Amino acid sequence: MQKTVLLVHAHPEPTSLTRTFVEVSKTHLAESGHRVIESDLYGLNWKAVFDADDFLKRESEERLAFIRESGFAYANATQTADVQEEQAKLSQADAVIFQFPLWWFSFPAILKGWVDRVFAFGLAYGYKGAGNQYRYGEGGFAGKRALLSVTVGGPIEDYGGRGINGSLEQMLFPITHGTLFFSGMEVVPTFAVYDSVRMTHARVELAKKALKERLNGLFADPPIPFRFQNNGDYPDRHQLATDVAPELNGILAHLRNPDLFI
Repeated sequence: MQKTVLLVHAHPEPTSLTRTFVEVSKTHLAESGHRVIESDLYGLNWKAVFDADDFLKRESEERLAFIRESGFAYANATQTADVQEEQAKLSQADAVIFQFPLWWFSFPAILKGWVDRVFAFGLAYGYKGAGNQYRYGEGGFAGKRALLSVTVGGPIEDYGGRGINGSLEQMLFPITHGTLFFSGMEVVPTFAVYDSVRMTHARVELAKKALKERLNGLFADPPIPFRFQNNGDYPDRHQLATDVAPELNGILAHLRNPDLFI
């Protein structure tokens, strides 16, 4: 069955490994029968800073309250045209792939700015005007899948459970859990290529093959088993119940299978 995949990518260099993987993904997904839509953030000259210019009409001119104005702009169709265009892409997408280099252990700023501006109140959060009732597994993007496809400069040894940089999945938890799962998406485990600044032709070819294999499972692979807010694990929607993973604290406590993040 044909699915629509939104490919959001962020790298300014056309010959980069990131852009190579973008082309591999576009071609392979199309050959697999899927429809691909694209957001090339550098190509779009995307405005990364979320500020007063994002609100064409304000509910209040006295003080800029971002959540309030984001909700007002979304509800009244007074968002800027570029934001509305990206939200239209998201509405069509069955899955979103984020292709980017790991910069300072996170998104490049331009990609973070895409999230800041596009994930509006009333859409990605504050869904159905119900505050925090629909989040962490529910929300405006429920039913969509997400994949982070990341190029990492350092060697894989630096990113294990005892590596000097820490586990990559734990490092990306604010994105996978706090952004994507928060807004309802099912997030499949991250695809990462390590030591990307020292890639040989042979390693690039192996990485392309591995990426294609992961793309084959985009709609079938089990998602990261984050705990849903509304399934009983968080009785007050804030704290884990005392009988849920009592031996764990922090990130690992919020997964039904914490071994995936070690």
